[in-house]
Amino acid sequence: MTSKARPDTYGRAHISMVDNEEMDQNESTETTSLLSAGAGYSEEGSRNSDGNGNGNGNGPIRSQSWEGYDDFNGLPWWKRPTVFWLIGPYLLLTLAFGGMIVPKIELIVTLVCRHYFAEQQVLDPDTTFLPVIIGAANPQCNSAPVQKNVAAFTLVLSALAGGLSAFTAPKLGSMSDRYGRRRLMVAASCGGIINETITIFTAKYPDTIDYRFLILGSFFDGITGSFTAASVLGGSYVSDCTPPSKRGVSLGFLQACLFSGLAFGPIIAGKLTLLTGSVLSVFYVALGCHILVILFLWFVAPESLSKRRRMLAQDKYQAEQDAIQAALPSSLEGAFGSRLPAWMMSDRLRTWIVVFRNANPLAPLKMFVPSGRQNSRLRRNLLLFGFIDTVLIAAALGAGTVIILYAKFMFNWGPWESSRFISIVSFFRVIVLLVIFPTVNYFFRIRPMRRERELSGNLHNNDETHTGADNLDIWLLRFALVGDLVGVLGYVFVRREELFVMSAICTAFGGLASATIQAVLTKQVPAERVGAMLGAMGLLHATGRVFAPIIFDGIYAATIETFPQTFAVALASLFGLSVLASLFVRPHLVLQEEPYTAIPAQDSRDDDAATVVAEADDLQAEVLPRI
Repeated sequence: MTSKARPDTYGRAHISMVDNEEMDQNESTETTSLLSAGAGYSEEGSRNSDGNGNGNGNGPIRSQSWEGYDDFNGLPWWKRPTVFWLIGPYLLLTLAFGGMIVPKIELIVTLVCRHYFAEQQVLDPDTTFLPVIIGAANPQCNSAPVQKNVAAFTLVLSALAGGLSAFTAPKLGSMSDRYGRRRLMVAASCGGIINETITIFTAKYPDTIDYRFLILGSFFDGITGSFTAASVLGGSYVSDCTPPSKRGVSLGFLQACLFSGLAFGPIIAGKLTLLTGSVLSVFYVALGCHILVILFLWFVAPESLSKRRRMLAQDKYQAEQDAIQAALPSSLEGAFGSRLPAWMMSDRLRTWIVVFRNANPLAPLKMFVPSGRQNSRLRRNLLLFGFIDTVLIAAALGAGTVIILYAKFMFNWGPWESSRFISIVSFFRVIVLLVIFPTVNYFFRIRPMRRERELSGNLHNNDETHTGADNLDIWLLRFALVGDLVGVLGYVFVRREELFVMSAICTAFGGLASATIQAVLTKQVPAERVGAMLGAMGLLHATGRVFAPIIFDGIYAATIETFPQTFAVALASLFGLSVLASLFVRPHLVLQEEPYTAIPAQDSRDDDAATVVAEADDLQAEVLPRI
């Protein structure tokens, strides 16, 4: 928003200003009601849309001052955002993801095997090789050269998709703060459609289309953010429409969808393959799931960010960019130690410098190091949370495959035992996130807050103040990390199959950590920076997707003949450091932003543009933000 209390121009320079008082009134405080009481309230904690208990045909709304609810007052239920709008689409995508894990690997093995033996046939025409049939057992593909080529090819696919998503996901998260979540979620899903389409054509016409065209599919999957962007945008959507006291539970619902897909996706895919007699049917269904999700998000699901909040975020972002451009001449003069020529102070050059600055792939990480002395303790919190979440994603993406390989090596597991193990662990994670987490949240957060208001007699002023992470968040995080640590230590010491499975079940409680960290991060920054904060976390996730498998696979390959539990020792060490780091996390810390508003945009035609900046800086309530 722009103030009209001051002139729009100063000389030939445009001045854009925002009143501090208006910004303070619109700044997100993330408050919400926990107890339904007083006139005009229903038992469910809602009131009629006129705010006085009188119906107007639009149905009940929540009577809460948290702007995530206030922006949608008076709207019918199908136009109000909630986490439940995402559960269906997420469950479809995760079922498709879980169901394609094994068929995709088998398809890659088959295609690489066909190519390998075709080359061998050319090199040695007198030797007869067994035909490689897609969907068949193909025992000849279990040879070491084929497996080596498969490992190298899958590494390329994973690194390409992960590397591109590391650049794209944070950008999508930051853009979603200004343009909304729903449309960008649709854009992120388009990459999955292209990827599955290329996979289907490659599998259907293997003699015409080279298997290396799958790299093109990974390119489109990564450039649209892959599942990293889906996680960032989904978490941002939930944060927009869920009060802080229930945010961790709601984010846990999305995590539960992921583990449900891992638990039941392979079973559904196996049954579908038996019914149709073709492994390609799994990919057709996955493609259909992507299309259904896009149609649902575009035509049915409501947007979680109102137009007012989007415009506020756009104005704030533009003010920041104008401030950077205005400060560039003085910054460059300080760097070069002399007065710059006029062409280096032109608006076009400054615009391009800002563009290149924003294109820095590591720029999103600045969310973990906010400026200002008042944010020193928060910086420590954010860095600790970033480290802990990086360990969690490394364990999930890097050590997950190694754990299955280790179990096969130690207990002679086959495909059935491995699938059963994944389903059991995923099932317990779902129970933890859908049953235990909401129960703990209700008895240790919701009920005490309601009881406190009842005892104080202040039933009408039932606003929930946003104060960052609370003590329950921190203790849940520590408990989850200890569960992961105990389970991983079990991998190191146990030698019986039953105890190995019990150790894995202990790690199921670690599912609380990821949802808690995601919720805590959104409660420590303003609402207009939630997407940017989760995008920065997505950058760490995508980076872990690239490097974690390389590290843990390398450790396992190097030590399998001497001490195969070495990977578990390394993983336990990381979780031990995470537990130690969680002891230094402090509650009730939120981002304190420096007040800045008016930024004079210099005109390159002025004889002395620096004079405009110097005089504009003297205007009242104009503070240039830190670059």
